[in-house]
Amino acid sequence: MKTLTTLIVAGGMMAASIGTASAHTPLPEERMARAEVNQILSQPIAGVANDRWFDYRSNIGEAKKELQSDLKRATDLEDRRDAWEEYATELADEREDYVKEMAERGYRDGRVTIGG
Repeated sequence: MKTLTTLIVAGGMMAASIGTASAHTPLPEERMARAEVNQILSQPIAGVANDRWFDYRSNIGEAKKELQSDLKRATDLEDRRDAWEEYATELADEREDYVKEMAERGYRDGRVTIGG
């Protein structure tokens, strides 16, 4: 019994090491999307929590749900790449739309972006 237990434990450790060794390298589209995630606004522009701010936050949440759904349904590399690319595009579009609409209302985004 001790030998069987040792084999089971050793096999589990081997499987765990294979799992960590084969950790995926993010796709370029995934890296782009993760960069966009870092740009998600966490506070409303000028502290004005209006309907546009709530729409922005809601749309960000919907984009995340859609990404998760798309990744679950992905059957190949191209599907995963498309899902990440769409997510990155949606995040950027939502931010740009929100910033533009707030600017039209007289509120400016106070962030400074260098090299982006």
